Amino acid sequence: MFIGKKNEEIFIPGFTKSLDTDENQKGVILLRRIRDEAHRSALSFHRDKRSKRMNRSQLSQISGLGPSRIRELLEHFKSIEAIRIATKEDLSKVKGLGKNSVNEIYEYFHEL
Repeated sequence: MFIGKKNEEIFIPGFTKSLDTDENQKGVILLRRIRDEAHRSALSFHRDKRSKRMNRSQLSQISGLGPSRIRELLEHFKSIEAIRIATKEDLSKVKGLGKNSVNEIYEYFHEL
């Protein structure tokens, strides 16, 4: 069963004609809410997934950074933007980052 979005008609698989319903019926209202929540949930999931993928891919372009160091950076700074504005001193406070990694990260975000 699915609800057509334009006219909010209810269709049952195998049937070509929509069900006769009133838009104010409690069942129709419930189906509409379920559909809207499913769409909202799916969109949020995909936006979050895309955002995380983009952030991780940007950090993975920095030489010497593997998955564990990327995870440590994101746990420490919480966002790519915070890493971008961090000083070398701030970066050196991240567990597992040596002087070379700190320099690589800083230079990646502060190239002229």
